[in-house]
Amino acid sequence: MRRLHVVLLYAVVCFGVSSSVSAQTRKDWLNAPLIVDIFQPVVGNGGLYQTQSEQNKARNQTKEMTVVGKETFEGKEAYWIEIGHTDEKNGAMSYGKILITKDDLIWRRIISQQSGQQPTEIDLHPEARKKSNQELENWRKVGSESITVPAGTFVCDHWTKGKGYDIWVNPKISPFSTVKEVDLNSTTVLVKVITDATDHITGTPKKFDPEEMKRQMMEQMRKQQKP
Repeated sequence: MRRLHVVLLYAVVCFGVSSSVSAQTRKDWLNAPLIVDIFQPVVGNGGLYQTQSEQNKARNQTKEMTVVGKETFEGKEAYWIEIGHTDEKNGAMSYGKILITKDDLIWRRIISQQSGQQPTEIDLHPEARKKSNQELENWRKVGSESITVPAGTFVCDHWTKGKGYDIWVNPKISPFSTVKEVDLNSTTVLVKVITDATDHITGTPKKFDPEEMKRQMMEQMRKQQKP
């Protein structure tokens, strides 16, 4: 269940920032591009990113974000945004995806899948479906700059909310236009533009059962305590 937790935390808290950064220290990365209204979902497109921790320069995390589907949700145009990352311990790839309606940018569904297991869908609390405007008001555009990252050189809009939080965006990068992001703990850059993305989550999702998760954790603890 650890990998499931990591994928969900990653999806709800941030994408381009190290998973060691908590919700209390910054808002999720998906919120940042909303400041410029550049949600540009193109099915099959996305980006491969690398995040370097400020505390450990040798530690790099590779992550990807792609658009893997489009459908209608309650009469609204919606897109599946898939997020993937490699588990640092065993190297297995875990994926999570979020269904977002384009006109209001509200999260509608969340599904995740660990390698070799059935996908799981988490029910979203009504409050979790509402986007917050309070944090978005802190961001301001400070100009346009040419930014060079491993994926190439891009002319970007530079947005900041001060105190070391900056993001550089180009609307040609789907789905959230991010080319580079910097915060107090890490730097994330675009490594590769993806144009042939496919959905990695397969099978019929089962509903997430917190009681079952607790049971499995207790069972694991009992096994570890046995001589």
